[in-house]
Amino acid sequence: MKKKTTIYDIAKSLDITAATVSRALNDNPRISKTTRELVLATATKMNYKQNRLALALKSGRSKNIGVVVPYINRNFFSSVIRGIEDELYPKGYHVIISQTHEDKDRELKILQNLLNEQVEGILISTSFTNEEKQKIESLVKKTTPFIFFDRKLNFPDISSVSLDDYQGGYDATKHLIDQGCKKIAHFHVDNGLELYKNRLNGYKDALIANGLEFLPEYVISLKNDMEAGKEAAEKLMKLPVPPDAIFSSTDNGLLGAIKYLQSLSIKIPEDFCVVGFSNEPFTQFLEPSISSVDQSPVEMGRMAAQVFLEQVESEQSVKIQKNVILPAKLIVRKSSSKQ
Repeated sequence: MKKKTTIYDIAKSLDITAATVSRALNDNPRISKTTRELVLATATKMNYKQNRLALALKSGRSKNIGVVVPYINRNFFSSVIRGIEDELYPKGYHVIISQTHEDKDRELKILQNLLNEQVEGILISTSFTNEEKQKIESLVKKTTPFIFFDRKLNFPDISSVSLDDYQGGYDATKHLIDQGCKKIAHFHVDNGLELYKNRLNGYKDALIANGLEFLPEYVISLKNDMEAGKEAAEKLMKLPVPPDAIFSSTDNGLLGAIKYLQSLSIKIPEDFCVVGFSNEPFTQFLEPSISSVDQSPVEMGRMAAQVFLEQVESEQSVKIQKNVILPAKLIVRKSSSKQ
């Protein structure tokens, strides 16, 4: 087995001290640019690899960040992760990504494991609701910084980055009203998460503010998938007075509804208007293209990382709490535009 290259091997090769090699590898300002470049070139040539664990023990910093999401393969979460990495990698941080699959027990184990690994912070989109937050409180209250993004819990002294979901729901509904729609239904993901409640409340308030009655039978709770959307649309269209539009909290659910409406030869947007939420990539490529509220996931990831950096780089002894709310942006496409 080939022996690993050490800083002593590099020092011997360059006829300098091991201390100088160590300082050069760690970008110490006391080392000249010429020496630093020579050491780095020699280290690369000799296939030297720094021991990150040893560096962490020596410095007291792991430079590892935990990122916890429900699903990695969802476009929204993968885009948030991209934004996080764009901000943190240039700062020398390494991102450890974990997915919970909406399993709360698994989420707790993941958080405990990340804390045991001594990560410097955890950025999380949680599966827990505010009614259940006591189950996670002992972990969140540790000295390791927690930053919630998108799906957040309301803890004092804990920062978050989220979307203005209420405004997104309001704007989507108001847009449908402006197109002449009078009987607007809503697909609601009823899993207790605050963001879906906010979208529902935005829908309700937009109806009332514009002189339309809120009808509970027009609100259908469903899972975030295409088949559920198809079943929900079928249920709506069998009502004595079916709706003439849908604002959906999920693009995936809305896709199923569109397929069902088209099977009935209902023309979109001439006969029926639809608006979704998330601005999934497929929304712009369908015929008709789907109007949707954009969640700015890359920006959300960048902002979550920036909030973390502000917290760890602050010289203040108290925790900094920062609750950032990003504006929701309605992207109008063919599915809701009659004009």
